[in-house]
Formats: sequence, C-alpha cells, structure tokens
Amino acid sequence: MDMNFVGLFSLRKKIEDIVVRAETIAPTALELEQVRQIKQEEMVRRYNLWDDPDKSSEILLALGDSNDAVCFLKELKYQAEEVKLVTQLAEMDAINYWLFKQAYNTSMDISNQLSHYEMTKLLTGPYDKEGACIMIQSAPGSKESEIWAEKLLHMYLLWSKKRGFPGRITEKYTAKSGIRFVTVEFEWQFAYGYLSGERGVHRLIKGFNRDSIPCQIGIACVDVIPLFLASTPDIPVEDKDIEVSTLLSCGEKEHLVYRMERAASILHVPTGIRVQCSGERSHFANKIKALKRLKAKLLVLADQQEVSDITKISRDGIFDLWQEETRRYMFHPHKLVHDVKTNTQLPDLVSVLDGGLEPLVQALVRQRHTRDS
Repeated sequence: MDMNFVGLFSLRKKIEDIVVRAETIAPTALELEQVRQIKQEEMVRRYNLWDDPDKSSEILLALGDSNDAVCFLKELKYQAEEVKLVTQLAEMDAINYWLFKQAYNTSMDISNQLSHYEMTKLLTGPYDKEGACIMIQSAPGSKESEIWAEKLLHMYLLWSKKRGFPGRITEKYTAKSGIRFVTVEFEWQFAYGYLSGERGVHRLIKGFNRDSIPCQIGIACVDVIPLFLASTPDIPVEDKDIEVSTLLSCGEKEHLVYRMERAASILHVPTGIRVQCSGERSHFANKIKALKRLKAKLLVLADQQEVSDITKISRDGIFDLWQEETRRYMFHPHKLVHDVKTNTQLPDLVSVLDGGLEPLVQALVRQRHTRDS
C-alpha cells in the first residue's frame, strides 16, 4: 500500500474525529451560552448599576464572559465547517496533500480551543480565573535537586509558551549546579485554575537499587498562588501581625548586598507563612508585591480550610507542601511520568519535560472538579 495514501488516510481520520467532536459539543454549548447571555442582559436592564458598585461589577463581568463564550463558539462552528469544506476540496483535487495539511492544522487548533473551553467550565473555584505565581524550590544541599528544579522551570515555561502565553521569571536564585529558588508569573486568565494542582513535591528518579528503593533522586517543591489580574482583594492584614525584613539572595556573591538592600521578606506571625520578593527595583516595591503574595496565600488557605475570614485560619491546619507528593518522573527502568494525585501515567517522559503537561494538568482539574461537585 502507498505510504502517502496511508498518511493521508490517517490525517483525514484525525480531521473527521475532531470535526465530529466540534459538531457534537459546540451547538449545544452555544445554545446554553446564548441562554445565559440573555439572562445576563435582562439582569443588567433590571438592576440599578449605581446602587451597588461591587454587584454591578460582578454582573458586567458575567455578561462579558457570556458574550466572549458566544463569540468563541460561533467562530468554532465556522472553523469546523471550513475544515470540512477544505477536506472535501482536497479530495476533489486528486487528493491535495497541502490542503489536507491545512485542514489538519486548523482542526488541531479547534481541538485545543475546544479542550480549553471544556476545562474552563470545570474551573469554578473562587480564584481559578486568575493568573498564577509558581515558586520552585530545590531540596537543600543536593546538586541533583538543583539541576532538577531547573528542568521543572523549563517544563512549565515551555508548557505555557505552547498555550501562547510566555511565563515571566521574576526572581531566580542560582547555584553552581542549577536553581535553589525561582519565581515565575503567568499573567493569563485561568492559569491558576490549571496550575494549582501542581503544588507539592516533584521527584526525579533515575534508578532503583537491589531493594527496589529509588536512588539518584532529585527533589523540588512547587507552590502556586493566584496572581490577581485586575486588583488584589482588599483583605485586612494588621501591621502587628507581620514582620518585614530584608533577606540575602542565593545568587552570586556580587549580588548579595544589592539584593539585601532591595529585597523584602514578610512573615505572617499568626500562621507562620513567609513570602518574599526581590525582583523589583526597590525595597518598597518588593514589599508591596510581597504583601500581595501574602494576601493571595492567605486567601487560598482560607478557602482550603473553608473559613470566611483570614483571622480564622488554623495554623495547625496548614499542610507542609514538602510532605505532599505530586508527581514522579522516572528515567529507569522505564521512562515514565506518574502523577500520584490522579494515578495518571504517561510513558513519554521527554515529551512531558518539553512542556507536554496538558494530559496531567487536565486530569488534576477533572479530579478537583469531581471532588468539589
């Protein structure tokens, strides 16, 4: 059998599957979004927007989301119809491979957009629509862990870039072998919802000894907090409850004094939570940003403990992230990624480290949605 024909048949099958998926999901979703849009428009007409600015903002944001969803789904339907037409033209034109390739690329865009839409419908947590701030820390005193932390950093940056949104490194403390601590900000909608499941310990396992105990381990801990895209919620943090200080960088020696002068470290005494910032140009700017990170962290803890006020957060109820294993990345005897939280396993370790995180991230989102439903 002609290999070109086999390739074209495989492309056509993939295109048809994606088009069928779009035609199955998009019309129903569009109908539901249009009903929601009409309800939001009626609410705007009935409600006096001047009486309650906070409620008005909530209503207008909901209407904006409905409008965006309707436009998106209409465009998706149009793209699916266009792909079908291009595929038909390709078959009529003595099986034009270039047209097939064009249809395939467009169909993959449709599939990715549809998956994102489906995920956003599951991301219903109070801060899921916000951006994300990821902090990666290597296990102290381990060269393997420092190298591993740098690999994790590149994995997340590549994942976000593939989604069309580059991440921004705001502070990075290096060691001879790799990274001791790094902070990355992802300033795009739903980043926190996607990434919040990444919290915890990520282990690199290069092999096992005779007793089947993992050896040559790299260990890094990941923390994730919301990065508020509009404004940070104005929650009261009393001055008496925080201790502000400067801190030394883990970078090169020539940067120690400079970073000590401008960096800010804030300890929240009631909870023992500590945050820091050193990426801004002045100590004052770093202090402001560190305070925003502290508030974001406290809001997440309050949500996790189901309390309405940050003063009610139980210090004993704060879980140590170093005690929560999230994922294992194994090089030997099989190249395998095992997500401990969802029990998802992927055989393509290299692809995951190159930013192919989507199946793992989606599994965590679905698990959280099922648990919270």
